Amino acid sequence: MSSVPAVPVSGSALAASLPSPPAPTESDRRSAVLESALLTFARFGYQKTSMNEVARAARISRPGLYFLFDSKPALFRAAATQALLRDLETIERVLADTATPLDERLVRAFDTWAGSYVGPLTADISAVIADNPDLLGAVVETAPRRFEELVTAAIAARASAGAAAPVAQTLISASLGIKHQAASRDDYLARMTVAIGVVLR
Repeated sequence: MSSVPAVPVSGSALAASLPSPPAPTESDRRSAVLESALLTFARFGYQKTSMNEVARAARISRPGLYFLFDSKPALFRAAATQALLRDLETIERVLADTATPLDERLVRAFDTWAGSYVGPLTADISAVIADNPDLLGAVVETAPRRFEELVTAAIAARASAGAAAPVAQTLISASLGIKHQAASRDDYLARMTVAIGVVLR
């Protein structure tokens, strides 16, 4: 039986035969703008970041940016809220992975919650929040409370429910202190790993 010779297909013909990727939705575009905004705030700090710089980083026109967000505080609040909610989703998945030892899950959860924000972003955002307590709205209270609930529930699976809450609160207090003292994310992780190991003994 003779074989059928393969017909060469050019790259352009192959590309034309493939389905086109879906066009980005309005939600995708908004999310991408917020991602660029947060990176810009992290790079320049809140006070020095202008809407022009965010628009340039997000590759959107200045009027287009103002169509989405009418002010820098509104943009900052939306960018920080998106990041916090995304972090909480990641933390929930990490802590639910019971195949991984508890101490490793806690280190990864605290790294997501605080370690990834060690550096210039932390200093400026902390100052902005302290000076403008209403800047982030309700999320400034609800997100930390949700994080504490997730950590407490993970610890409660190994300890008694009554003991889990103070252990979680102790780790959160330790994280706050270490975050402001650590010179780098690696430094934060090293210290938090020690703190978690001591508290869980």
